[in-house]
Amino acid sequence: MSTQIVIRDETHEDARAITGVTVAAFMTLEVSNHTEQFIIEALRAADALAVSLVAELDGRSDWFGLGPVSVFPELQRQGIGKTLIREGLERLKALGAKGCCLVGHPDYYRRFGFTNSQELVIEGVPQEVFFVLSFDGFLPQGTVGFHEAFMADGRNE
Repeated sequence: MSTQIVIRDETHEDARAITGVTVAAFMTLEVSNHTEQFIIEALRAADALAVSLVAELDGRSDWFGLGPVSVFPELQRQGIGKTLIREGLERLKALGAKGCCLVGHPDYYRRFGFTNSQELVIEGVPQEVFFVLSFDGFLPQGTVGFHEAFMADGRNE
């Protein structure tokens, strides 16, 4: 199995994720003053960040989206959706996922441990319906991008 790494220039949308990666990367390093993320932010703000690169592994991260989850209306409220979600989360963990995010009903997904986040967002989606669930206790920062198929609206292009 080969791994494809794409190196690209950072974009505005990467700034929060870069901060999260930087904090995590230097967190346990004893020779660090743990100010690296502030240095990067200050250089960026001063337009003095000459080069800032992002590495994408296989075009995706180790976080995944979940859904849509569907159950026939006459079979809802019988535990089928709950079972599908729990099994989906377990399978993501087995794949090595570090977390999961989704857009869903505010009253439903909290029971599975999903929370709303200020650190991880999706443009154009209200925060109260965007949920995240970290499997390893670390929550990245940045803007989420779902696969383009999530934009399908049934119209031919």
